[in-house]
Amino acid sequence: MISAIYDRRSTRKFINKPISHKDITDIIQSGIKAPSSKNRQPWKYIVIQGNAKAEMLKVFRQGIEREENDSALLPESKQHIAAAKYTVDIMEEAPTIVFVVNSLGKSILSELTPEERVYEICNIQSISASIQNMLLAATEKGIGSLWICDIYFAYSELCKWLGSGGQLIAAIAFGYPNEFPKERPRKKIDDIVEWRN
Repeated sequence: MISAIYDRRSTRKFINKPISHKDITDIIQSGIKAPSSKNRQPWKYIVIQGNAKAEMLKVFRQGIEREENDSALLPESKQHIAAAKYTVDIMEEAPTIVFVVNSLGKSILSELTPEERVYEICNIQSISASIQNMLLAATEKGIGSLWICDIYFAYSELCKWLGSGGQLIAAIAFGYPNEFPKERPRKKIDDIVEWRN
């Protein structure tokens, strides 16, 4: 698994080749094996392929258009809308999209007590571990992946379309890569680690 950690890259170009049901199931099973706070296992995965993917992309683009023109959920992030449009194009090329939902989460528009906020943070940490497990499992199988947060530019539209309840956290595009990018720069360990003895 160490080699998968070092070899994993964010893939933005995919070849036109479907992923088998078994491989997607194996990848999701790897996500289920992640640790979770108080073993709540707050994750839910919605696998989108085929005609459903075309519908989802249409909804995503409608959300971005609303974000551009009407009442924006992220008014101070308009400079990232072009990148969100590019993300939708990447998702169109990928054969499989997995949406990840915090099944115990509240709407991002809900007011939370400090205790509720702590639960949300703990659940999101658990879900993030689950996502990372899936990315590494995909890498091990030679499948590319892209962890997507641009969903928030169409948050209400995607939540309504998915109809899953809970809190939408992220999407992941999976597909066989048509690119092999070099590793992006990382901060040096001495700049980010503080040792206390």
